[in-house]
Amino acid sequence: MHEEATTDLPTQTGAVPCRTGTDGQVEVLLVTGKGSRRWIIPKGWPMPGMTLAEAAAQEAFEEAGVRGSVEPQPLGNFRHEKNIGPADIEVRIVVHAMRVEQELADYPEARSRERRWFSVAEAVEAVGSAKLGRLIGQFAERLRT
Repeated sequence: MHEEATTDLPTQTGAVPCRTGTDGQVEVLLVTGKGSRRWIIPKGWPMPGMTLAEAAAQEAFEEAGVRGSVEPQPLGNFRHEKNIGPADIEVRIVVHAMRVEQELADYPEARSRERRWFSVAEAVEAVGSAKLGRLIGQFAERLRT
């Protein structure tokens, strides 16, 4: 695992939902942020009674409408500036790999977010975070082998 040093930052958990496309290439599902409309991975705060991996799976369902297997061991983590009300705060997002097994047409945040499948290279560019891009690339490489 490529873990940054443990910090005192608030922690969120996220999933990198992937599948193998019809052409045999790995694809990554991204969603738009509610406020920013930038492409991001599904992510959110830890949930009572759930591991970070389980909470990441729940966020992937709520924000992207996908279900699948989430690896319990994180791919790694990255820092992210999150806008909360009038201020920005820095958070650490622990990222878990997710193999998508089901994509739903109706899900809790379907009307407030856009979702789209990207090639790995497109996803790395779209997320705008070099660290997250590296995590996506590493996971995709594992899926290819």
